[in-house]
Amino acid sequence: MNARGFEMQNQPNPEPESKTKLFSTPILVMCIACLGMGFLAGYLLRGSAPTALQARSSAPDVAAPPPQAMGEPTAMPPQPEQQAPHKMPTLDDLKHMADKKAAPLLEKLKSDEKNPQLENQVGLIYENAHQFKDAAGHFEKSLQYDPKNIGVRADYASCLFYTGDVDGALAQLNQSLTYDPKHAGTLMNIGIIKWRGKKDVDGAVAAWEKVLQYHPDFPQKALVEHMIAEAKQSKSVPAANKGDKG
Repeated sequence: MNARGFEMQNQPNPEPESKTKLFSTPILVMCIACLGMGFLAGYLLRGSAPTALQARSSAPDVAAPPPQAMGEPTAMPPQPEQQAPHKMPTLDDLKHMADKKAAPLLEKLKSDEKNPQLENQVGLIYENAHQFKDAAGHFEKSLQYDPKNIGVRADYASCLFYTGDVDGALAQLNQSLTYDPKHAGTLMNIGIIKWRGKKDVDGAVAAWEKVLQYHPDFPQKALVEHMIAEAKQSKSVPAANKGDKG
């Protein structure tokens, strides 16, 4: 499996859905790689709907030249001078993009300070630009006025996780379970963080098994089963190695 995670799309106001779909993050996967996420490198289950500022949109696609036709000579005719490939944006570039996009919403917040939807929208802009600390602050404010919004809380937990606050992320997800104990996205995230953030294989497996128990028709059932098997295997490997040394 590639460096991919999951995304759960919800609108800020309606009740969150439990369905998920694979979500690609082509840049700055280092946020998770440093935590050793392995095949789960990438985003956790997302809570709120993505904004127009997506990480993937900041990495322009470069069209590949058409394959050479059969029998065509290998010598290529002179080609017009090509532009240098686009450089990948830096974190500073993404921060600048996010600041520019968030500016109108931040202006609105000056006269509407207790608007959870606006705070969420600003948080999403910064989260999609990998500015997780900034995003977390806005998600936290959104939850002050809309505490039962599981989608926003999932995004808040993700940002806490990516900034290194593993316990804080788990606390937010456990708070979500008080509103919906069977929420698939929340249970999936708890499992991921417990496995890779806390090295708690048993806790991770227990969370994922609840997903299968509560949602027997879960769209990514096969993937959950693979994660459970992978986690259990990671727990048995050290013991096997220790036996070999003896």
